[in-house]
Amino acid sequence: MTDSSAETQMRAPAIGRLDWSPHSRALGFEILDVAKGTATLKVAFRDDLIGDPQAGVIAGGVVTALLDHVCGHAVMMGLDSLTPIATLDLRIDYMRAALPGHGVIAKADCYKVTRSIAFVRASAWDLDPNDPVATAQAAFMINSHAEPKSSAS
Repeated sequence: MTDSSAETQMRAPAIGRLDWSPHSRALGFEILDVAKGTATLKVAFRDDLIGDPQAGVIAGGVVTALLDHVCGHAVMMGLDSLTPIATLDLRIDYMRAALPGHGVIAKADCYKVTRSIAFVRASAWDLDPNDPVATAQAAFMINSHAEPKSSAS
């Protein structure tokens, strides 16, 4: 983790856990890094994640799920407390397929948080962050009326 603030260090284990999500657990998502307003996740290549057996590349739906998850993590890392969020809008531009036999890394930055909406940009790549597989722009609802959850949960 790159952010050394005490609050982020305390919140990161609770926010950065993917084991609570059956979807991310099934896809094998792994946290590479979290910091204030950012997150980086990875999905390793596995045969059961192949979308087109002839091409041998990870399915586009896996990349979509990875981008949604990494955006949500970036939002959570940008909030002052653990607060329920929901994806309102997720636009993904696919530029190319991932290389056969390679996993995908995604990084998201939450660049603006209002009282009720958070805005995020993300990119996913296989070998080179400057040659993305896909990019995303997202908006998340922040449930500001919910009781904040303890980071120990």
